[in-house]
Amino acid sequence: MDRFRELSTFVAVAEEGAFNAAARRLNASPPAVTRLVTALEARLGVQLLTRTTRQVALTEAGARLMADATGILAGLEAAEASAAGAHEAPQGVLRITAPVLFGQRFIAPVLRDYLDAYPAVRAQALFVDRIIDLIDEGLDVALRIGELPDSSLSATRVGAVRRVTVAAPDYLERQGRPEAPGELAGHRIIFPGGSGGLRTWEYAAGGKRRTVRLDPALIVNTMQAAIDAAVAGWGVTRVLSYQVGDAIAGGTLVEVLAASEDREMPIHLVHSEGRRAAAKIRAFIDMAARRLRAEAGRLAAR
Repeated sequence: MDRFRELSTFVAVAEEGAFNAAARRLNASPPAVTRLVTALEARLGVQLLTRTTRQVALTEAGARLMADATGILAGLEAAEASAAGAHEAPQGVLRITAPVLFGQRFIAPVLRDYLDAYPAVRAQALFVDRIIDLIDEGLDVALRIGELPDSSLSATRVGAVRRVTVAAPDYLERQGRPEAPGELAGHRIIFPGGSGGLRTWEYAAGGKRRTVRLDPALIVNTMQAAIDAAVAGWGVTRVLSYQVGDAIAGGTLVEVLAASEDREMPIHLVHSEGRRAAAKIRAFIDMAARRLRAEAGRLAAR
């Protein structure tokens, strides 16, 4: 801070040609201005200004420093103006992450409209089915599904989803409709979750939880593959409501065991900048929150 004050004071004295005039410009006392310039000269070990009773002039060393200093101070002013502007109008690059299907179906359309509304912004979207650390990865916003752990992140709730067990109408006509979780043992199960981990589904009804152990006929590592197999009438699968909301609305999938699904999972948009978030972040969250809340029925498949 002292080095900045020394440099800016030196430039003011050189431009004004007098210590008193520089003091008035800087709203400082003449002795304070003199001390700062003297301290700068002592630190650099050179004389920057020649003083007479009538005027102040640059030495050769002072002229060289003056040329560099004006550029440094101009760059600093530009940097400060840019930083301030980032909080006044959306600009720069917005980096966001979301689960794959959610990002493709809900975030991508919002991003397109957001970029149309704010042409000074560019966007980078990372759609992956894993939790990414915003700070480590240099991201601005994340969409998270499920209860949030305690953290320093700022969160805006935008909706909720639930788990749904689904099958195609023609499959249910052939194989019958399961009326309780225990009846899943008699059905072909499409399990989205890869080859590792426990193959169980947990249900709840009447305040009691029940874990159903599965013997899947088909295991896939993506939700979309499980959904496609169910739509094709191959078996029963269990996914998140937003992933099959359109299929249920269109009649290509039917929900079963709805009475055994009693928990909703919240959806949040999170970021790390708190109340002083850049305008690009605030504007995106405002737009996305409005759009996602308007999609509440589609997200929860109700």
